[in-house]
Amino acid sequence: MAKPPPEARLFDAIVIGSGAAGLTAALHLAEHGRVAVLAKGGLADGSTAWAQGGIAAVLDAGDTVEAHVEDTMVAGAGLNYRATVEYVAANASAAIDRLAALGVPFNPGETVSERWHLTREGGHSHRRIVHVDDATGWAVSQALIRAAQAHPNISLIPHMAALDLITHRHVIGTRFPDRRCHGVYALDVKKRRVVRFVAPATVLATGGASRVYLYSTNPDGATGDGIAMAWRAGCRVSNMEFNQFHPTCLFHPQVRNFLITEAARGEGGQLKLPDGTRFMQRYDDRLELAPRDVVARAIDAEMKRLGLAHVLLDLTHLGADFVRGHFPTIHARLLELGIDCTQVPIPVVPAAHYSCGGVMVDLDGRTDLAGLWAAGEVTQSGLHGANRLASNSLLECLVFGQAVADDIVAQPVLEPPPVKPWDESRVTDSDENVVIAHNWDELRRTMWDYVGIVRTDKRLERAAHRVMNLRREVQDYYGNFRITADLIELRNLVTVADLIVRSARMRHESRGLHFSTDYPGILAEAVDSVLDPETPRET
Repeated sequence: MAKPPPEARLFDAIVIGSGAAGLTAALHLAEHGRVAVLAKGGLADGSTAWAQGGIAAVLDAGDTVEAHVEDTMVAGAGLNYRATVEYVAANASAAIDRLAALGVPFNPGETVSERWHLTREGGHSHRRIVHVDDATGWAVSQALIRAAQAHPNISLIPHMAALDLITHRHVIGTRFPDRRCHGVYALDVKKRRVVRFVAPATVLATGGASRVYLYSTNPDGATGDGIAMAWRAGCRVSNMEFNQFHPTCLFHPQVRNFLITEAARGEGGQLKLPDGTRFMQRYDDRLELAPRDVVARAIDAEMKRLGLAHVLLDLTHLGADFVRGHFPTIHARLLELGIDCTQVPIPVVPAAHYSCGGVMVDLDGRTDLAGLWAAGEVTQSGLHGANRLASNSLLECLVFGQAVADDIVAQPVLEPPPVKPWDESRVTDSDENVVIAHNWDELRRTMWDYVGIVRTDKRLERAAHRVMNLRREVQDYYGNFRITADLIELRNLVTVADLIVRSARMRHESRGLHFSTDYPGILAEAVDSVLDPETPRET
């Protein structure tokens, strides 16, 4: 006899994701009620802990919020929402103060007048990146987790893979007919059962979708779960074609997602060909400090022109003490792999790094669905536009995590409805898990080959055809077999891949991170590419 479904777990708010955005929201929400924080894996397994460079904020007397805004707008190729950029930049220093109060040990300034040491990264007109050596994300993640663990109103629940949002369609009876989110169904990965988490407020803080590509700097969990769930629940998404490829991912046969921080170029690192010659002067006057999309396309062009497997990032001229002092984590990891970056250049290639598009939100983090908020990389808030400025990612998480919490607290308290348990009565265990592995690999290769750094109409057409076939296969598999964590991720990845391809085919220009050889120019008006699940798709 099948076990009865576990009872629904009731909270005042549910946060899906345990990175900077999710934990920032949770810590503020917990002052007003009981909060559940769901993590797909371990609490520190998300992208926050992997962030190396730092957080952008105006912290120096010679810098201005207006300059940070303009740098962000320039990097975003005019597609940013100025009101969002101004809001985030104006709230950046307060976000840094909150982290410092939680114990994040930012590198101190080198003079009496400097509170923090500030570095500079590509696209910034000023030194404004506060950091903890070259492992800022890890330090931020650990401080937020410690604070959340110490809070009596926060329940941290790891190994809980979000499956689908609970909406009005899942409510028992007719007392709650309005279109609204009431929580989430999640798979307890260890117990292999689906649990209902019910609350009047749900926050998506699930990160991006860069693992849709074959090569990525992201952890394995960056599979677009929140974007896909919100889309299935009826939320619009936009600007999914803007996928940032970090210019400098380590090229190594055993390690494919180790990032060499932007700050390495900000502190004087030089990009070179195997013969030792520099090449960025042929692409941009800012050389290695050009925005990431420019640098990534330049590397891609040189690799294709010369048939190279990688280029080189040279730090040797900076001096061994400087490199070890500024980049201790990178130096130590490379030594483990047999590369002494104080003596030889680092082999690097571009890799998928950040999703600039996502679920559409306003300045309060509200989505199209009542009861559902979102913050961080899962969103399209208007901050990044067509290309994210370096070190604005953690900043967005911190500022919008706070904004979401403030807005939720201001809402009237609603009684939770009775929710249907997850129905597994018509599925069986699969004996064909190879299908998941095969489709996962085919999808990521398709996206890498046809929807990468440089795109064409023909490549996008081929990608659309292959993704459509994969969607059908995955949906058929999903409908017949019991849920697993791998199947959840594959289902979400194929949804996100479809959204990326559809968005890319809508944009008939080259702007920011979307570069098409069929449309090399930029249109006079910057317009978002918005996809609405309520609008019938073209065949």
